[in-house]
Amino acid sequence: MALKTKEGLEPKEYAKLADHFVPDAQNVLSDSRYDTTLGLNMARDARKVINGNLQIEDFHKIYSASLLKEFGDQYASVATTTKSTQKKDPGPKWGMVIDLKKCVGCDTCTVSCKSENRTPPGMSYNVVLETFKGDYPNISVVNLPRPCMQCDKPPCVQVCPTRATYKLDNGIVTIDNDRCIGCRYCMVACPYGARSYDFGDGYEQEMIGYNDVTSPEYGVERGERKKGKIPEETVRKCSFCYHRLQRGEEPACVETCIGDARYFGDMNDPNSVVSKFAASPRAFRLKEELGTQPRVVYLR
Repeated sequence: MALKTKEGLEPKEYAKLADHFVPDAQNVLSDSRYDTTLGLNMARDARKVINGNLQIEDFHKIYSASLLKEFGDQYASVATTTKSTQKKDPGPKWGMVIDLKKCVGCDTCTVSCKSENRTPPGMSYNVVLETFKGDYPNISVVNLPRPCMQCDKPPCVQVCPTRATYKLDNGIVTIDNDRCIGCRYCMVACPYGARSYDFGDGYEQEMIGYNDVTSPEYGVERGERKKGKIPEETVRKCSFCYHRLQRGEEPACVETCIGDARYFGDMNDPNSVVSKFAASPRAFRLKEELGTQPRVVYLR
């Protein structure tokens, strides 16, 4: 078999490839102690809000009573949350560009992310899906890396009953693990499969000193990982290595990319590398038709 020079897929083909990341919603909620039907219906309608087929006010009218009944005092209604202002934030709006022609499928991003964020077994914030294009013997390998898309219109935020998931001014979708109750509604609302539930598993039986070094979760130092302690039984995801950004560093996946396929910077700056690449004719966003407005841009 001969591998040809890499040839990419069309954006819709990449979207189908990305669907392999998305878990079965019913299975995700099957172990949750909260109402499965409510979560599935909210995820469906949150996407309608995002793509403009349902008004946000109607969404809240439909679900407010059910959320109050299901979650009680834990439920944070939209009235109790801070409304976004129309004032333009002068700070950076972080974004990432991934050049699919330069990605070699080495999975270094997956390994470095796991090491940096000390994620438990079965959890990876950064994953790479691989497929083949063409017919034998002329076949090309196509890779699709997938971090969190950090959507500007994230459906995961829309369905969170405690408002533990929210959008920062810098463009990152973050999770307040102290408020997350692990209902997993955000997991089934995410169309990219970018969220995982922390069941409390660890590597302490396999790695000496596994708990000696921990990584701040969304900029909060949690200390040693212990049974029953946050972030156990909460939802976790890629945060563009927020703790590294606070130190003036790039995300671990960007810094370690062997093929130099990842670029990171301020999308607000028209002169930044990421802004220029995002304006390239090669640029596309994954499942752009959903209206989520991802801050991760791909080059094909």
